[in-house]
Amino acid sequence: MFPRPIQQRSQAAQWVYKIALPVSLFLWLFPLIGVAITSVRPAADLAQGNYFGIPSYIAFENYADVFRNTPMGRYILNSFIVTIPTVIGAVALSLMTGFALAVYKFKANLILFFMFVAGNFVPFQILMVPVRDMTLNLGMYNTYWGLALFHIAFQTGFCTLFMRNFIKALPFELIEAARVEGVAEWRIFWFIVLPLMRPAIAALSVLIFTFIWNDFFWATVLTTSPETQPITAGLSSLNGQWVAAWHLVSAGSILAALPPVAMFFLMQKHFIAGLTLGAVK
Repeated sequence: MFPRPIQQRSQAAQWVYKIALPVSLFLWLFPLIGVAITSVRPAADLAQGNYFGIPSYIAFENYADVFRNTPMGRYILNSFIVTIPTVIGAVALSLMTGFALAVYKFKANLILFFMFVAGNFVPFQILMVPVRDMTLNLGMYNTYWGLALFHIAFQTGFCTLFMRNFIKALPFELIEAARVEGVAEWRIFWFIVLPLMRPAIAALSVLIFTFIWNDFFWATVLTTSPETQPITAGLSSLNGQWVAAWHLVSAGSILAALPPVAMFFLMQKHFIAGLTLGAVK
């Protein structure tokens, strides 16, 4: 059998794209579409059992009610208080650790690097009880800084792996030339390596911001009160406190998703550059 002409194959591929792409996009966005529709559905529709039909009218006031009737503003503020220091701390520590593992050669270099890598494969669920007991014994339970410190500890392994690989791909000749000129090691890090790492820093900051903002497990394990709970744990408490108010829970979920999306679009150029750095030589 002879292969089909290129024109016929391209037409078949176009039909696959026309069918596969819309179906995949719909399946991917279907939960978000459902939450978005519920967020503007009137409470009367939900009371009458109209969960999936067309809303009787678009109730944009649900987004105002979620702030008036729930501690949503406090939950969002708590998420920023926890997420921003975590991103700064994890990225700063991983930059210095990655620089040391990528530039300096010493006996335990590979062992330390494997320890950072191996820590990423430990299921964090098995650490729930000892971590909770540790926070209680140290007086860190149900506090901003306790949750942020543990997030920094758990994210540093992945961040170090990320940064070490990026620094390893940088031209080592720049560092050698600076050393020949007598430049101090901290100046090499600050004035040579750090400017070259800006795309990687931006990409990693977006990833860590999204991870921490969307974290639900540690937010529910290490916090209990609305004064310290992030947005994810806060939405869970709303679900229990207002069982029938799914329109408020959905509106809060849409609001909770906006900061990571805004972060990605603001840093989109640097994020893509950081992920593709070193892909083409």
